[in-house]
Amino acid sequence: MPEMAKQADPRRWKALIFIALAQLMVVLDATIVNIALPSAQESLHISEGNKQWVITAYALAFGGLLLFGGRLADLWGRRQTFIIGLLGFAAASALGGAAVNTGMLLGARALQGVFGALLAPAALSLLAVMFTDPKERAKAFGVFGAIAGGGGAVGLILGGVLTEYMDWRWTFYVNIPFAAVAVAGAIMVITEPSDSRNPSKLDIPGVVLATTGLVSLVYGFTRAEEDGWTAGATIGLFIAAVVLLAAFVVVEGRVKNPLLPLRVLTERNRAGVYMSLGLAVIGMFGLFLFLTYYLQIVKDYSPVTTGLAFLPMIATMITGSTQIGARLMTRVPPRLLMGPGFLVAALGMGLLTQLDTDSSYVGLILPAMLLLGLGMGTAFMPAMSLATHGVQPRDAGIASAMVNTSQQVGGAIGTALLNTIAASATTEYFKDHAQGATSAKSLQLTALVEGYTTAITWAVVILLVASAIAFTFVNTGPQSGHGAAATGDGAEDDVPVPVMAH
Repeated sequence: MPEMAKQADPRRWKALIFIALAQLMVVLDATIVNIALPSAQESLHISEGNKQWVITAYALAFGGLLLFGGRLADLWGRRQTFIIGLLGFAAASALGGAAVNTGMLLGARALQGVFGALLAPAALSLLAVMFTDPKERAKAFGVFGAIAGGGGAVGLILGGVLTEYMDWRWTFYVNIPFAAVAVAGAIMVITEPSDSRNPSKLDIPGVVLATTGLVSLVYGFTRAEEDGWTAGATIGLFIAAVVLLAAFVVVEGRVKNPLLPLRVLTERNRAGVYMSLGLAVIGMFGLFLFLTYYLQIVKDYSPVTTGLAFLPMIATMITGSTQIGARLMTRVPPRLLMGPGFLVAALGMGLLTQLDTDSSYVGLILPAMLLLGLGMGTAFMPAMSLATHGVQPRDAGIASAMVNTSQQVGGAIGTALLNTIAASATTEYFKDHAQGATSAKSLQLTALVEGYTTAITWAVVILLVASAIAFTFVNTGPQSGHGAAATGDGAEDDVPVPVMAH
């Protein structure tokens, strides 16, 4: 323990501020542009067919390149990758804010995704190698988990304020000061252990297979939402994704220096984290997507009011992450935080299945949000920490990238799957009740709510599955620091070097 104390970076808590700021920028960017999209579409005369590409261009680049970005962080060093990611993200945001046509905006969004794929795993892996004391690690990941879970809701609020009171372009420009502060902080206070890099040669076949496979998977779900699940293009993309990712796994088991060492995936606790987090994000997207639609379309809330309506959820998410998850992580097994956390979130989501056109915000929506935030905050925090707990420092970047990949793929699945379910239920309800309707407007709103509640019901089931996976797969004890044993890693190859010794 004295050796660990001597190794601890005295500026690590200051570094956390700037790492958290960068993570907030990446996470809120996933939702902030959604609010501004109608205004941007009108301003730049973006066609209906191209509108979805404002979201998809970012998702494809970000999701497809995350594993590559995580490996580059291990190769180049997390601090350097972090700074490059920040500078590139800021430049891409400036380009997006200055866009004069559709092509320029879509190109900027793709570039944001590229640099986000560098930035996100670098940020998480910096925490993994800088915070080695179990109690300090719990606090650091408590902050990070709260941001990862609540950043999307912050994006809704900020996007609403900027769009309503300034201009849609500021949803891009706002990233520039975020990035400038984070870069300055990174240069001044962020360091990383000198022996935590992975200088092995880059696995080019793995990079190509992983990137094309993930792009095919994410784009397949996007096409499913647009064209339907049985469309030829949709099925073709899914088949391509399965073939490419299967080939990737085979290659990774054979090459000397794999992009994604299979030891990162085969450890049951990390596998449980990746699966349960991916599923939980599907549920979260269900909440953001349909509750945003419900409040703006059915309840006629303004963008700002809609954003503010999510504030209580952010408060309980921060509480769950920093006051429950962080305090208990070193005392109780992670499954006893993750499993119940997802169950509480499912209970909150379950309340929203009772929505109708005149539901009360205070009576129904607020209690549901409070439960959702508390449950997700409690579960996300130990999950984020466990995903990188016990890995070798040279694998920290790629292990962190897998966390982001599971969330990104979960988000793509959630958007496509739940939107399709909602649209089908809305259409069915409209057909079944069209003849007896006294008001077309009332029927339309009721049909929309029927679609939302049907999709939310599926989100409840998905959260219950996430909870079951957490209870079943995650079998490690409290993250109190016993090296590889703490994560159940039995293989000698997975024993951390001293810098990660907890």
